[in-house]
Amino acid sequence: MEKTNEQKEKQKEYAQYVKEVTPTHNLGLQMLKAFVTGGVICCIGQFILNYAGNAGLDKQTAGSWCSLLLVLLSVVLTGFNIYPRIVKWGGAGALVPITGFANSVAAPAIEFKTEGQVFGIGCKIFTIAGPVILYGIFASWLLGLIYWIGKCFGVF
Repeated sequence: MEKTNEQKEKQKEYAQYVKEVTPTHNLGLQMLKAFVTGGVICCIGQFILNYAGNAGLDKQTAGSWCSLLLVLLSVVLTGFNIYPRIVKWGGAGALVPITGFANSVAAPAIEFKTEGQVFGIGCKIFTIAGPVILYGIFASWLLGLIYWIGKCFGVF
């Protein structure tokens, strides 16, 4: 079946349109932005750890305070719509740390709060983080079972 000139022209126009709207990505620049963003988050966490350690807290308590404050900061920044802009700029550098997980829980809660406490926040809060929690718990259970069986047979 031979294509008509009109069909060929439409196909060329469509190909040009796709080329215009398809975002181009500079992998090196994206990696640099992710590295800088993740590095800044880690530096903030290290500052909190050092400050808590210098204040006389033991290592475990300082780590707990660090996690707590990073999560709090992430949720507050999410509430003011700042963290999504950080994520847009820094990509995986902002999504991978604990702050990204806190953002993934807080964002749906903020987005669906107009639907009410139960059907909005209660039902939608774990839409993004739920699978992470589910598969994290399942993977840890499975690895624990494998470890227990290995201990029973003297492998570990």
